[in-house]
Amino acid sequence: MTEDERCCGTGTCIVDAQGRCWCGQQWDGQTMCYPPLDKVDAVPSAEADRGPTDH
Repeated sequence: MTEDERCCGTGTCIVDAQGRCWCGQQWDGQTMCYPPLDKVDAVPSAEADRGPTDH
């Protein structure tokens, strides 16, 4: 296994071509770090505004 400079130090990083690791960290050009939470939108706001739905 090659030593990847993008590894966070655990030795278990698998980094894709976009710099994303399986653990959720992202290569920012200098270090591996977690992306800012304000850029992560788990539920699109339009869906969140509708509230729960009955099926």
